[in-house]
Amino acid sequence: MKKKILFVVTSHDKKGSTGEDTGYYLGEVSHPWEVLHKAGYEIDFVSPKGGTPPVDGFDLKDPVNKEFWENTEYKNKIDHSLQPSQINPDNYSAIFYAGGHGAMWDFADNTELAGIASKIYEKGGIVSAVCHGPAGLVNIKLNNGKYLVDGKKINAFTNEEEAEVKLTNVVPFLLEEKLKERGAKFEKSGLWQNHVVTDQRVITGQNPQSAKSVGEAILKELSK
Repeated sequence: MKKKILFVVTSHDKKGSTGEDTGYYLGEVSHPWEVLHKAGYEIDFVSPKGGTPPVDGFDLKDPVNKEFWENTEYKNKIDHSLQPSQINPDNYSAIFYAGGHGAMWDFADNTELAGIASKIYEKGGIVSAVCHGPAGLVNIKLNNGKYLVDGKKINAFTNEEEAEVKLTNVVPFLLEEKLKERGAKFEKSGLWQNHVVTDQRVITGQNPQSAKSVGEAILKELSK
């Protein structure tokens, strides 16, 4: 029996004071899900508040999004996401933080989620994230007192991409800057380029275009 994988999605539904809707980015859930689900892994969903998380990037012309959305079992699972208090880290071989701008407001300071990720990692598991998902990594500390990302190659939504979507002054912090502050060796490619890096069981992708590749990198690491 393969251990399960825990997907983390945001509960936050507004982009700061703009009034614009946000949530988890559908393609950043569906594309890694497709890779891992097809490989036989079971996936659970957790969100800071539990229950039905808000969704963004809702595009059912994307066949993978459509496949996920119409999968009764998984649509039910994500619409009834677990609360962090319901999670036993021992049940998971990997944790994956999906992006969507909402993650910038409720991932970084969630100590329960950081504790879950830390436990999974310290037991030899994988911590992964894509786009704004690495907001969940910025405050994860290990048993040695160091930040998880300290000294590791990491990437995430870049300063340039945040500027391109005109949200530099809306998000509570710039993800690239915060990761660098925590000691990450930040890598990046140009706007909307697929860029994924794996370093010591930490896997990060830059943007929505990198979501499937993050799923593939998780699978590769799990099969070691």
